[in-house]
Amino acid sequence: MTTLTTTQIPALTDDARAARLTAAGSAWSDRIDARRSSSQLTYRVSGVAEGAVATRVRSGAHEFVIDEPAPLAGDDVAPSPVEYALGALIGCQVVVYRLYAQALGIQIDDIRVEAEGDLDAARLLGKDPAVRPGFSDIRLRIELSGPETQERYEQLRDAVDVNCPVFDLFANPTPVSVTVTKA
Repeated sequence: MTTLTTTQIPALTDDARAARLTAAGSAWSDRIDARRSSSQLTYRVSGVAEGAVATRVRSGAHEFVIDEPAPLAGDDVAPSPVEYALGALIGCQVVVYRLYAQALGIQIDDIRVEAEGDLDAARLLGKDPAVRPGFSDIRLRIELSGPETQERYEQLRDAVDVNCPVFDLFANPTPVSVTVTKA
């Protein structure tokens, strides 16, 4: 199992987090109001194959490794692509829960998210073209602590479900274009 050893996430007070969320939301809102096209973002990430099936990924100033467990020819030095996908969903959920809790005036003391995804490897391994190669089902368990009622947290969940970008990636088809070139 790998652990975070160099990434230190700064501790924030609730007031500092609220101020940061309010300032970011206000700044983006003002920017979009002034020029609608400023909301159009393009993310760029690159990767290079290493080892048996691992990939070293760069995203801006950040770098991480993706691998597979030994039964899928990997060295198991990092999470698999589908584990990162579930992790991306969890990370995006936390961000959007925080943003919308602040915007809706809903207090959250803590957020814990668990994700499970079912995947049938028969398609990946060329054994059954009738099954989907990706997840057939994903289950999220969100635990929110704080003074609000269950109904308020359900209202927040509804806002998150319709506004979370990574949730949308899983819930709706996204066009993907691929170009292969010979180096």
